[in-house]
Amino acid sequence: MYQAVIFDFDYTLGDTTLSIAASINYALARLGYKEHSVEEIRKTIGFSLDVAFRMLTGVKSETEEALFFDYFQIKADEVMTKDARLFDGVPELLRECRERGIGVGIVTTKHRFRIEDILKKFALSDAVDVIVGNEDVKHEKPHPEGVLLAAERLHAGKGEALYVGDSLVDAEAAARAEVDFAAVLTGTTPREAFSAFPHVAIEDNVSELFRKLK
Repeated sequence: MYQAVIFDFDYTLGDTTLSIAASINYALARLGYKEHSVEEIRKTIGFSLDVAFRMLTGVKSETEEALFFDYFQIKADEVMTKDARLFDGVPELLRECRERGIGVGIVTTKHRFRIEDILKKFALSDAVDVIVGNEDVKHEKPHPEGVLLAAERLHAGKGEALYVGDSLVDAEAAARAEVDFAAVLTGTTPREAFSAFPHVAIEDNVSELFRKLK
């Protein structure tokens, strides 16, 4: 029913929680802040790093946010691809979309090359048409810029693209882009929270979602 499907990555297609936690705690330690538990850090995943820094420290400082970003990348270069995993059924789903002639995109707050490396790790480089990373936009989600850019590159007009994500940040981005949104519950956001935003479906995971959409 859609010409293109655009996915968030973290907690939608895969999980890099341990890598993100290690990278955040490394950056916090370098800046003299206390480390946080994995569960505390899970609540920040999906937000940009400057927002995550403010959520975890309560500090708003452009200088420290820039340093936090740089220190995060140092550790992420070491662990992100190595520790990444995809959710069950995701490789098959991405390939099925391509076989059905559906364009596939990913919009992420990660650097584009990190998603490229993860896809390469799972031999899925040819299963995704478009990746929009944080370096490709001036404004990160929930701003609609990334979703709109992915839809444009996939040649999908309004009503022809579906955005799939796990968080209210994703839901808001889709609403502001005026793109259909489907929520999955593989992240930290409960089902009832999505009721505040337009959505075509709320399912346990992306595999279940696509079984329902067929």
